[in-house]
Amino acid sequence: MIRVTDQYFWNFVFSVFFLILIIMGAIILEGETRIPLDELTLTDYVLMTLATWRLTRLFVYDAITRFFREQFWDVVKVGKGFALEKPKFGPRRTLADLLSCVWCFGMWAAATVIFFYLLTPFSIFPITLLAIGAVASFLQLLSNLIGVKSESV
Repeated sequence: MIRVTDQYFWNFVFSVFFLILIIMGAIILEGETRIPLDELTLTDYVLMTLATWRLTRLFVYDAITRFFREQFWDVVKVGKGFALEKPKFGPRRTLADLLSCVWCFGMWAAATVIFFYLLTPFSIFPITLLAIGAVASFLQLLSNLIGVKSESV
């Protein structure tokens, strides 16, 4: 029988991997950054924040990336059909947990967005696209919250 704590090994492995990526990213950015940290403006922080929020939502919730999330789940027979469930243990369980946790995936997304934003000017387009998508998503959620219904023609 597998104890809950047996999964801690894989959680530790992925945490160490994340830490190594952060350290490597910091080393790369030390010599290659296009914008020094002390020169970032409020606009830069807003863009990175919105892009991170949208990227997190894209991978944790959106239907378009469901195919990716489901690669880390097990297919089990339920009655005459099938269902998905998280693996009981192992690295796939950790990845399934990561892709279903906003707080967990948000850290990985933030590290990715910050790294590429500081590294290359080519990241401006995808980060701006994600940021504008975040604002549009927020406005749609807000309009749904206040009860504005759109009529299809």
